[in-house]
Amino acid sequence: MPKTLYLVRHAKSDWNTGESDFERPLNKRGQRDAPEMGQRIKDAGSLPEQILCSPARRAVQTLESLDLGIKAVLFKEKIYEASTGDLLDLVQSLDDSCGSAMLIGHNPAMTWLATLLSGVRIEGMPTCSILTIRLDSDHWKSAGACPATLLHFDYPKKRP
Repeated sequence: MPKTLYLVRHAKSDWNTGESDFERPLNKRGQRDAPEMGQRIKDAGSLPEQILCSPARRAVQTLESLDLGIKAVLFKEKIYEASTGDLLDLVQSLDDSCGSAMLIGHNPAMTWLATLLSGVRIEGMPTCSILTIRLDSDHWKSAGACPATLLHFDYPKKRP
């Protein structure tokens, strides 16, 4: 069965809190956008089986605000300040029994991974954007080498 990957850039964060980069929380716009994007995912009728999330505060708050009800969540330190190769390694290490997964992380690596996997030049994933890719393989290990299709690219300012 082809694999489905959801790439999510964390929602808009607050730069004016005096917190470290890792501890920056969502700002008001991020707090508004993430639940809306979570509802859009639910309305589409297809949810990931597993979520890999950066442990940075803004990514965790994005995950919580999406409110997808997914119990299989792994927080991976590697996602914070990841390179594209780091993210690809995480995707390729997913167990093949999982048919769909979501990765919640940070730019620029998220945008670069989306471009690498889909073959479509993505200029930039806005905050709280969700990009859905179908890998034309039954194996996560093939990600990056097998053909993939960009199924959907949604973000808060793109009105349904």
